[in-house]
Amino acid sequence: MKKYPHPIIAREGWPFLAGSLLIALLLHLLVGKWAALPMWLFSVFVLQFFRDPPRTPHSTDANAVISPADGRVVVVEQTTDPYRNTPALKISVFMNVFNAHSQRSPVTGVVEEIRYFPGAFLNAALSKASLENERNAMLMQLDSGVSITVVQVAGLIARRILCYAKPRQKLQVGERYGFIRFGSRLDVYLPPAAHAAVAIGDKVSAGASVLARLS
Repeated sequence: MKKYPHPIIAREGWPFLAGSLLIALLLHLLVGKWAALPMWLFSVFVLQFFRDPPRTPHSTDANAVISPADGRVVVVEQTTDPYRNTPALKISVFMNVFNAHSQRSPVTGVVEEIRYFPGAFLNAALSKASLENERNAMLMQLDSGVSITVVQVAGLIARRILCYAKPRQKLQVGERYGFIRFGSRLDVYLPPAAHAAVAIGDKVSAGASVLARLS
């Protein structure tokens, strides 16, 4: 399987960064530094958006579920996993344009299935975005037999969901497996007996912060 590209600046952003820097340089040379300033600032924004720093989980507990994304927790609730049609604890993390946007596996487990759904591009902070927006669901099973679902959800201005994981692949906790460009959310569906370690409004870091613990 092709490995996820993970230099410090995510490879997904290289064309955007190169393009913005080239335009800024041309403007600087042709019309002056002040005319080029907005494009230089945009280049800085692109640079920070596509940063992809290495992460180390804050917990070595095998029952810990690590955040798959940087951002803010917007949902912690008992509901139904729509991809398995089973009761679940749902935790959602909303990523704004200032968060790093690579996704990391929340657990060590085997990918059972990948399901892609085309859809709308509503504000990813809205609850209905989970079922109406473009999304990509990754169904996983841990060695213990516990099953979870991790869903990449496109946002208001997100137009590209990238998932590098494949069925039957084993992912390690914190391993990079995907990327979403320009604002989005991650939904995690856990067994209903799992214990949330976060509350709505908490800020979390992909591959590091503990979202919940499996019972």
